[in-house]
Amino acid sequence: MKPLSLAALGGAIVVALGLLVSVGSAQPPASNGQVLFSGRCAGCHDAGLDRAPETAALRRLTPAAISSALNGVMAPMTEGMTETDKQAIAAWLTTPQTAAAAGAAGRGGRGTSATVQTVDTPCTTNPPITPSASDWIGAGGRLNGQRYQPNPGIRAADVPRLKVKWAFSITQGNSQPTVIGDWMWISGSGRIYALDPKTGCVRWRAESIAARNTPMPVRSSISPSGWVLMIGQRSRQVRALDAATGRTLWTSAVLEEHRSAGVTGSPIVAGDKVFIPTTSGEESAGQAENYPCCNFRGSLIAVSLADGRMLWKTPVITEPMRTIRTNKVGTVLQGPAGAAIWSQPTVDLKRGLVYVATGDSYTEAVTKGADAIVAIEMETGRIRWSTQVTANDNYIVNCNRGRTTDNCPRPLGPDYDFGASPILFDLPGGKQVVLSGQKSGITYGMDPDTGRLLWQRRVGGGGALGGVEWGMAADTARLYATNSDIIRAEDDILRPLGQQVFEQQPMPAADPGITAIDPATGRVIWRVATPKDPCRLLFSSRFKDGACVASQSAAPAVMPGVVFSGSTDGWMRAYNAADGRILWKFSTTAQSYATTNGVPDQPGGGIDGNGPTIAGGMLFVTSGFDGSATYGSTGTGTNVLLAFSVDGK
Repeated sequence: MKPLSLAALGGAIVVALGLLVSVGSAQPPASNGQVLFSGRCAGCHDAGLDRAPETAALRRLTPAAISSALNGVMAPMTEGMTETDKQAIAAWLTTPQTAAAAGAAGRGGRGTSATVQTVDTPCTTNPPITPSASDWIGAGGRLNGQRYQPNPGIRAADVPRLKVKWAFSITQGNSQPTVIGDWMWISGSGRIYALDPKTGCVRWRAESIAARNTPMPVRSSISPSGWVLMIGQRSRQVRALDAATGRTLWTSAVLEEHRSAGVTGSPIVAGDKVFIPTTSGEESAGQAENYPCCNFRGSLIAVSLADGRMLWKTPVITEPMRTIRTNKVGTVLQGPAGAAIWSQPTVDLKRGLVYVATGDSYTEAVTKGADAIVAIEMETGRIRWSTQVTANDNYIVNCNRGRTTDNCPRPLGPDYDFGASPILFDLPGGKQVVLSGQKSGITYGMDPDTGRLLWQRRVGGGGALGGVEWGMAADTARLYATNSDIIRAEDDILRPLGQQVFEQQPMPAADPGITAIDPATGRVIWRVATPKDPCRLLFSSRFKDGACVASQSAAPAVMPGVVFSGSTDGWMRAYNAADGRILWKFSTTAQSYATTNGVPDQPGGGIDGNGPTIAGGMLFVTSGFDGSATYGSTGTGTNVLLAFSVDGK
């Protein structure tokens, strides 16, 4: 896939569904950074190719964020560079002159490159962690990935009265919050925060944890408080913290040796095991003709909840590695590779299975593990079944732009991988179905026992960053799938201006929106196009004239009678679950916020990637994350967590 970008992978430099950064402040000497950047980086970043953030966007990051990416996900592209070279690039990009120029490139010249400084407001008391019927645990809310809150603590009739109660500023990327009772946890800024969901005060924070995926709280006797918080790190490790204090209980060994690998999807805990999906930036590195593309294979890894010891590791590509060909500069290419797992796994306790959705293939070597839903046995790690929905989706970055290299797969695929977690859904009469949505714009229903395809339904045109990108949601009656079409939408703006387009050939007009589907049959119940409401984004890196793109790529969330879905132009909306009527809408960018951690004039931004959380009578939304398309950022690399309650009380 690559549903990532600036704030996404490494919070700085790359293209794919995942991402994580550390935040620092020291700026090393500039050295020959401009020359190094021009030779190694400018070819992609000056042109903003594919999901590569534009150079102006990189200049708004901290030196530490850039260095983290150069030593992490971009390591294959910096082969042979010294640490001094990498620091020189980071220093040159972030000098006051170049960073100020990036800030002035914001919409109407109103952008800013200043690093946001925050000051926590500590909570005066920290009660024990006590679960309630209205908790939201992990990215999907429950083990089945449904993103459904059956006990929201708010009535559908009161949703039109939602107002912002408090706001919290988070720099350099953030996760979706997870909530148990009077406790909330969220990752971002190279930290984990524990907050009071009612007030936004800080219960504790843990430093130097490079992670953007959603923390997963779980009861366990290994923690003094009786609660453990799991987080997947960019370092390819998983860490267990005491959920009440933030103290580290254990940190696993490095779970994946591949230098481009990472953990984008959130870990999930079931029984005595933690399940961790792996992703990769090799899809970007693979474009360099001196790189032996490719050998990363997405895996699901199980570790012991007690101590982090690896129990098993299952690559979803099972075909043997082989030599494909030698490219024109003499580099030997290999495969099959790819099939990164971008999203949180889904647990089926009844069958003892974990379901994962896989990304595309990186090479032309044939594999059935890419673009697939895979069922893996919890105890053994054995693959029970694997159902591929798109064959030969072979893709590496920039191969669809005319700027091809000899490493481009032959044939080249459409880049249709999965970025959304599967959903295990209960049908009437006791049967179940596994639901999934793909960047192709197609949703699927599969038999959980065999993986047999039961139905498929198109909800959008699909494409790179298109279709169902980050997630779906389902209540007890309907599946809700959001359609992105963001590449088509951007193409609609740029092509008439004669500017750079995102594909070589003309594209059909964009048609983003949200669709309600019958989970048993795939029948469309209703569909609503994304409204074109007024947009007030502070910064849009693609469009210097301030044009906005309203795309529904973020994951939705649902409660009885209401579906919440955000769009890349910063709007959050509530839809009537039965017929799609809009019940409430709020522009997160129409005003700034005085945050509980000391930022007096915090702007909002696009809503992309993370979906909302519903818990304890409140709605929690992250605004400003620029997700997959380097679009909709606040201009400072800063996001804001907004807490809504009825009448703001």
